[in-house]
Amino acid sequence: MALSKKWSAHIEAWQASGLAQADYCRQQQLNPKTFSARLCEYRRGKPVSPPSPAFIPVQVQVPASEPLVLRHAGGHRLELPSGISAAWLAELWRCLG
Repeated sequence: MALSKKWSAHIEAWQASGLAQADYCRQQQLNPKTFSARLCEYRRGKPVSPPSPAFIPVQVQVPASEPLVLRHAGGHRLELPSGISAAWLAELWRCLG
C-alpha cells in the first residue's frame, strides 16, 4: 500500500521542523501512534543508501624555522626541512605506504 501524499507531506514537514515527533504531532493535532506507523511505512518505501564518505579539510602550518618531523608508531623518525615540496612529500608517502 502506497503512503498517502498527506502522510508523506507530514513526515517531510516533521523532518524539516527539527521538532521531536511528539511535539510535531501535538502541534499538528496528529495521533502519535498513527504518525509512528506511517513513518515506518514511509521508511520502508524509501531505499536506504549508505552515507557518502566525509572528507575533512586539513591545513598544516609549520613555522618556517622548524623542521617537519614525521614519527612512526614503530619508533622511526624522519626529519625534513620545513620548505619541503608538498609533491615530493606526497610521493614519499605513497612509496612508504
